[in-house]
Amino acid sequence: MSTTGATITATYARTVRKESGGPGLLLAHGGGGSVESNFGTILDGLAATHTVVGADYPGTGGTPRSDRPLVLDELADELVAAADAEGLDTFAVLGYSLGGNVAVRIAARYPERVTALVLTGTFPYADNRLNLAVGLWSELAARGENELLSRFLLPLALSAAQLDALTPEQLEAAVHANAASFPPGGGDHAALVGGADLRPDLGRIGVPALVIATTEDRLVPAALQRELAESIPGARYAELPTGHLPFAERPAEWLALISGFLAAGAATR
Repeated sequence: MSTTGATITATYARTVRKESGGPGLLLAHGGGGSVESNFGTILDGLAATHTVVGADYPGTGGTPRSDRPLVLDELADELVAAADAEGLDTFAVLGYSLGGNVAVRIAARYPERVTALVLTGTFPYADNRLNLAVGLWSELAARGENELLSRFLLPLALSAAQLDALTPEQLEAAVHANAASFPPGGGDHAALVGGADLRPDLGRIGVPALVIATTEDRLVPAALQRELAESIPGARYAELPTGHLPFAERPAEWLALISGFLAAGAATR
C-alpha cells in the first residue's frame, strides 16, 4: 500500500540534524522514550553522514499527549510528514523497539520512498510474554504508579550484567531516576504494543534491511528478534550483547552496526 498523494500535516515535535547534507534517515523511537532519550548517544554519529529527522510520539518529548488511543499507522504517517517538512523525498528508517514496528509500517505504506530499514530490539508480533509485560506497564502508568513501574521495567530493560553491577544505592537511585523520567504518554505507547502483529507486512518488504538483536534482552526475547529477521526477505542479521537499552549499554557498538550497514550502500539519497 502506498499513500502517495495523501495530505498529512506534521504535528509532532521534530528533531532535525542537517549539517552533513547526506541522505535522509528517519528515527522512530521506542515506547516510553523519545528521539533524544533513545538516540541521543548516537545522534552525532548518525548526523555525520545523514540528514537525520525524528519525531516524538504523543505524550513524550515535545509532543502533547493524545486524547484518544494511538494508532500505529498514524505514527508512521506523522514521521513521513516530518520528512516531507524537511524536504526528504527518500530516506532510510531506523526503528528501535516499538519504533521498529513504526518503521515497518512506513515501508509498507510508502514503499517508493524507503531505501533501507534498520530494526533494533523489535519484534514481528507481541507474544504472550510481551503482551503481559506491556499490559502491566500500561496499567501501572494509568494509575500513576511510576515507582512500581520503574521496579518492574528496570530488570527487563537492563542486561543481567548491567543490573548486577549496580550497588544497592545505585540501584535505588536508578529506580527513582527512571520513575521520574517516565513521559505522560508512555502507557499509551505500551498499549500500542499489545496485540501488535506485523507478520503480514514483513514478507512484502523489498528494501535492504538489517535486524540488530539485543541478545541479553529480557523484554523482547532474542528468539523473537531472530524470527523478525527470518521473516524479512534478504534481511541481514546482527547481534549486540546488550539488554533492551543499547543506547545506554553499548552505544558505540550500536552506532557501528548501523553506520556500517548504511555506508555499504543500503541507503541512497
